[in-house]
Order: sequence, then structure tokens, then C-alpha cells
Amino acid sequence: MNILVKKSPTTPSLRHACLVKKKFQKKDSFIRVKDQGIFFKNNAGRNNSGTITVYGKGGGHKKRYRVIFFERRNLSGIVEFLEHDPFRSANIARIYSKKFNIHFYILAPQGLDNGHFVDTQTNCSNLNFKVGNLFFLNDLPLGTLVHNVLVNSKITSQKIKLPHKDYTGGFIRAAGCSATLISKSNGFCRLRLASGEHKNFSCFSHATLGSLSNPLHNRKRLGKAGRFRWLNHRPTVRGVAMNPIDHPHGGGEGKTSGGRPSVTPWGRLTRGQPTRKSSKRALGFFH
Repeated sequence: MNILVKKSPTTPSLRHACLVKKKFQKKDSFIRVKDQGIFFKNNAGRNNSGTITVYGKGGGHKKRYRVIFFERRNLSGIVEFLEHDPFRSANIARIYSKKFNIHFYILAPQGLDNGHFVDTQTNCSNLNFKVGNLFFLNDLPLGTLVHNVLVNSKITSQKIKLPHKDYTGGFIRAAGCSATLISKSNGFCRLRLASGEHKNFSCFSHATLGSLSNPLHNRKRLGKAGRFRWLNHRPTVRGVAMNPIDHPHGGGEGKTSGGRPSVTPWGRLTRGQPTRKSSKRALGFFH
């Protein structure tokens, strides 16, 4: 169980810090399943020619990506450990499958603990509605909380192997998020997402029961700039503090606000512009 920790302000960096304490039994359990980890080189916001294309990135602790079995077809097993994943906000669970003698990772829902058994309930007549089990949306009752809803899930072979591009994650994967099943009709199930949006999915889409773990993730405060640097973030320079050659807001005598709407360093509007590709395409941003 995760709890918020606010320490005594013995130093300035602890005065406003509010961190999440994660109670895991094992911190080095990832050592046993290193074959399911991928190392990504930290490019620090640069492209293949060394030019900075994403500002504010660089440094940070070295980390390895854990491969998550989003579509765990016919896989079941016992939860060995709950672990922290440096690439996502929700916790992950390491599962051991005795049938195939493999270890694999899944997204850990709230309430899942060591020793619990998770199963894939897609070919069963007697469904066991337990947190962490995988179901078809059509088999779940209305009002159920689900996460990791797979879209266009592809039928893979029965041979168990590391995930590849056919193993696709879907909606609702952030810490503490869940979607509510509100209706079923004409082969579609309607879900109310965490944002309040209603979205239709096929009744044969896979979904995992329960809401995701680590709901206190958005309550933490880092407390100091150094902790932000550990997370691969560098300081951000305001455009109005730059020279005219570096940013459209730069230059001027004294402190000026730019004299124009907020734009990116390349002159694109940053406020009031749609950010979703579907909205952009409808407004003619793409041809």
C-alpha cells in the first residue's frame, strides 16, 4: 500500500516535498527477469544528427524499460512482487506462470497483492470476477470499473514469447485511472473514461477488471529542482528572456510580453489550438 510522506523541514528541499512511499518487499526482483527489459539510450532530446529537437531533456538516472504483457492471451499465474516502473506512473506486478514456466509483467490494479492469482477469463463459462483478471467487455456487468482496454487486439499464436508489435496496450493505463462500463448495444460497449468522455468499444475487446494502482501519484510534490533533474528534466528558459533570433517572443527594451499571442519557437500557436489529431484533421490542419 502506498502512502503520502511529508517530512519535517530540516532542509529547504524538504519544506514543500510530499512524496509517495511505496512498500514493496523486493527492490532487486527485476534482476531475475532481465531478459524482459529493454535499455533505451538517453538521447537528451537530440535527433540522429545531434540537433536538439526537444528542449528541456537530459541527464537523469539510467533506467530499463520493462516489457508489459498488455494482451496476456491464455496466461495466468501467481503475483510474485509489485514493482515500481520508471517508465510509467502505475505500479507493475511480476507474475509467474507455472503452466509455461515463465515470468511476465502486467499493470498492477488497486488491491492486487503478493500471492494473488490472476487469470484470463475469455474462454470460461464460470467467470471469476476478481481484480486483475482479463475479460471480454461483453462478459462484464454494467457499472464495472476496468482498465487497459485493448483496441483492435490481434490473435497471436499460442506459443509464449516476449511481446512484439502485435501486443498493443490500449486505453486507461495511467496511475489511479479506470473506466466505467455504462451500456451495451449493437455489438458495442460504451465506457466512461476518467476524463468524462464516453467512448464505444467492441464487445469483444479485452479489458482488465479494477482500477489501476498508485492513485496518489498526482499528489506528490518533488520539493527541489534536483529531484526533477533525476527524472531526465532540464531547466526551461522562457521565450521572453531570449534574443529575437532564438524565439519570436525574445528581444525588446526592458521586460516585454512579446506583443503577440503565445507561440512556439517556430511560430505555431500554443493556446486555443486543438491538440488531438482527429480534431486537427477535421479543421483542415492535415491534407
